[in-house]
Amino acid sequence: MAIAEVTIIPIGTGSTSLSPYVAELQRVLQKQQGITYTLTSMSTIIEGELAHIWSAIAALHETPFLSGAQRVSTSIKIDDRRDKASSSEQKLRSVQEKLAEPQS
Repeated sequence: MAIAEVTIIPIGTGSTSLSPYVAELQRVLQKQQGITYTLTSMSTIIEGELAHIWSAIAALHETPFLSGAQRVSTSIKIDDRRDKASSSEQKLRSVQEKLAEPQS
C-alpha cells in the first residue's frame, strides 16, 4: 500500500478561484477503484496500491483540460513503504503516541 499527496493546479483559467476545479477532481476520485482519498486544504491524499494511485493521478491530471484549462501543473509525493503496512492514519497515530511520551 502506498500513500500519495497530489496537488493539481490549472493554469490560464481566467480566475484565481480553483474550488470549481477541486470539486470536479473530487468527483473524478469518487469513480476511481482501489483507492481511498482525503481532501485537505492544500492537496489530496490518495492511498492504495501503486498501480491504482497512478491511474487516479492520470485521471486527475487530465480533468482540468476537459474543463477548459490550457495548462496544468501536477505535483506528486509518494510514500511507498514495502517493509510493513502503512496508512496516513497509522503515520499520524505514531506521531501522536510519541508526543504522549514523557520527554527526557
